[in-house]
Amino acid sequence: MVKHVILWQLNDDLPDIKKAAVKSGIKRGLEGLKGKIDGLIDIKVYIDPLSTSNADVMLYSEFTDEKALKGYATHPLHVSVADNKVRPFTKVRTCMDFEV
Repeated sequence: MVKHVILWQLNDDLPDIKKAAVKSGIKRGLEGLKGKIDGLIDIKVYIDPLSTSNADVMLYSEFTDEKALKGYATHPLHVSVADNKVRPFTKVRTCMDFEV
């Protein structure tokens, strides 16, 4: 099994009310991929970090194997969410993929 974890920081120029909407959109978009992409076992997005955090959004996902993760990365449904709901609103992305 492969785990894929991403932390994002949202753009500084987003007003707080817009940040809440962006976070919700990222959560709905990414979690909506469950059951639609081969090899994607589970996907969760966390949008309510504690004040001690320096990230705004976290993605935690599990895949059957590395091939499934690579397929997810280029899958049109995932690319659409990334291009429309994530990339325009984020300034920093940190990723860690690992096998368990």
